[in-house]
Order: sequence, then C-alpha cells, then structure tokens
Amino acid sequence: MTIIAVTGATGQLGRLVIEQLKVRAPAETLVALVRDPAKAADLGVQVRAADYDKPETLATALDGVDVLLLISSDAIGQRVGQHRNVIEAAKAAGVKRIAYTSILRADDTPIGLGVEHRATEALIHESGLAYTLLRNGWYLENYAGAIAGALHAGAFAGSAGEGRISAALRAEYAEAAAVVLTSEDHAGKTYELGGDESFSMADLAAEVSRQTGRSLPYNDLPEADYAKVLESIGLPAPVAAMLAQSDIGVSKGGLLEEGRQLSSLIGRPTTPLPAFVAGVLKSL
Repeated sequence: MTIIAVTGATGQLGRLVIEQLKVRAPAETLVALVRDPAKAADLGVQVRAADYDKPETLATALDGVDVLLLISSDAIGQRVGQHRNVIEAAKAAGVKRIAYTSILRADDTPIGLGVEHRATEALIHESGLAYTLLRNGWYLENYAGAIAGALHAGAFAGSAGEGRISAALRAEYAEAAAVVLTSEDHAGKTYELGGDESFSMADLAAEVSRQTGRSLPYNDLPEADYAKVLESIGLPAPVAAMLAQSDIGVSKGGLLEEGRQLSSLIGRPTTPLPAFVAGVLKSL
C-alpha cells in the first residue's frame, strides 16, 4: 500500500489536491500535512502536524510516507530554508519520491519568484531522491481580483506589455498533481504546466469588455508606476514590488507555455479564458 502525503494540505491548492487524490486512491492511504490539524478535520484523510519551520515535526509527519507532494511555501524570502527542512526530513524518513510545485521554466524564468524555486529544485536534485517537478504557470484565479478592480476603476492596469499568459484553473493544476502522485511513470520528469490557450492582458480586457458591454482598456504602466498603483489599493510595498516585477517577467515571455503538458496529464482541455471570465462575472 503506497502512502501519499501532501504538505500545506489546508491551503487553496492543497485542499484541491487532496480532493483529487481521494478520487484516485483509498482515503486511508492519504496523509494531509498541516500546521494546524484542527483546520483539516473536514478533509476526510489522516492528518499529521507538520511545520516547515519546525524540523522536529517533520520526522514524525513523514514516517511511513512513500510519495510526498511538497507544495511551495507562501513565505516568500524564507522558502528555501523551509523547503530544505522538508527535503532533508523526507530523505531521512525514506520517502521514495518527492514532487514539488515549482514555477514555469524555473531554470530561466525572468520572474523574480523563480530564484527560490530554482534553489529548491537544486536541493531536490542534490538530495538523491526520486522526484517529479511540477512547474506551474499562473492560476486563472489570480486575475479575478483584476477583473473586479477593472470594473470599479474602468480599466485594467499592469506592466505585462504584450506578454502572453498560459494560465489554468488551480483545480486543473491540482488534478495534474494527483495524477503524478498516484502513478509510477513520472519519476525523474519535469513538467512545464500551463493553459492550452494563452492570452495577453489586452485580451483579458477585451474579453471582459465583450461580456459586460463596457469599454475597459488595458493600461500598460512602467514597473514603478504599477507598484505605486498596487500600494494605493492597500498592498504592502514589498508585495506590490514583487507583483510589478512579475508583470515585467510576463512581458518577457515568462508565463508562455505552449507544450500543453497540463491538458495531457489531466486528459482534457484546460478552461478557456471566456469561460473563466463568465464565472468571475457571475460571482460578482
């Protein structure tokens, strides 16, 4: 019996991965690794306390685990140390394979967030563990707030230029992770994952305009100006700077992926932009 564990299992991606795993494997073979077990009571699988910052919790949490999904920490700037703790604990516990949620084209991405992902991938390689790298593109859900903001402000704003974005739903990336975790032919593989059809921010603006009957242009701004816009709506300066730099990375092609490996893994096309936009507008 193969035991599969998922870190960050109460996070937005982690919960979806657990749900997808339950479709593919007996619940008794699944382990949710979380900082606060009380928040995982509804997952319907075994729950173990595991804190990236507390290595002593990881040894116990990983006991008997065969396959581990390491969902990248959300603590930007601290990820490498946290991920190192998990990787070292996994090796010590005898985990047979580790999968990691990285960033699209981590080895050469122009997006600053790639630095910590590259470092984590290097740690995985150095560990000697069998691995699968899930290099995820952006979530379509990342743009739900932008749609709401544009409807309020009368325009979209960003620094992405004409860069194209191969985004997919968080649930689609979660399904791909579950596929990889529950089958044996993915060891040693690196998947570049993104939506089937790419779009630019101008395309997003045009689609929202079409569906709402309003004229909502996309205003492309210099990086510093966009960061100031983000600060003006309440984001902390470091977060605003990170998001603005990510847009610059988008303008340089950092989120374009045309290999369709995601739809290949899940066995169906990814959600198209018009359907996503329609769902967001319906929820507002």
